[in-house]
Amino acid sequence: MADLMFADVLAAVKNSQQRFKDKLKNLIETSNSLSEEQYVRYLSMQYHLTKGVQRHFFTAASHPDIVVRKNLRDFLWKFGIEEEPHFQIAQKDLQNMKRTPVAKPFDVHIWWMFFDSIINERPFIRLGATCVLENLSDGAKEQVNHIFSNAPYITPKNFRFFAIHKHEENLNHGDQILAALESARLDQDELKDVVYGTNIGTEMYMRMVDWVLDINSAVVAP
Repeated sequence: MADLMFADVLAAVKNSQQRFKDKLKNLIETSNSLSEEQYVRYLSMQYHLTKGVQRHFFTAASHPDIVVRKNLRDFLWKFGIEEEPHFQIAQKDLQNMKRTPVAKPFDVHIWWMFFDSIINERPFIRLGATCVLENLSDGAKEQVNHIFSNAPYITPKNFRFFAIHKHEENLNHGDQILAALESARLDQDELKDVVYGTNIGTEMYMRMVDWVLDINSAVVAP
């Protein structure tokens, strides 16, 4: 098998973007937009997904293979600090809708169980998944804009979380995580882990999106 290059990471991210875009196109064709209840589920999912997320980046930054890469280590530390309050932003959006987070979706529970189990030994898998989370919406801007421009319940007070993750503000983590990993000159095993993390992160996140859209699904963490 040919050696991996960073272009393989970018291709995996592009594949995740296309899958997300296809889901949104299907949503537009069938429903035109998100219902208010689906949006509450989205914010709730993100609340549970991002609460405590800094732990993974701080742990990754302390891994022996990353400690020796000062620029990547410093980036991950700063990244973790910036990501730490995001669950509170999702919570505030919900509060401004007079709602509270619903129970943690089972697929978010699986996400945490899986990445908690590998972060100490194979942090590049988690960083691959980060490449997905931070770049998905960038590949579906037209669909995202259509969905939210046709959602009458959206206001500036309940749209803060998604506005940040559209990367239209001064917090473009999508480009930043890719640039940080590319400049770290990863070896073959590390690249394999990043690509694997991108692929497994895509699979798990697509299941979370399905949960958001299916308001009849009550599958939550125990």
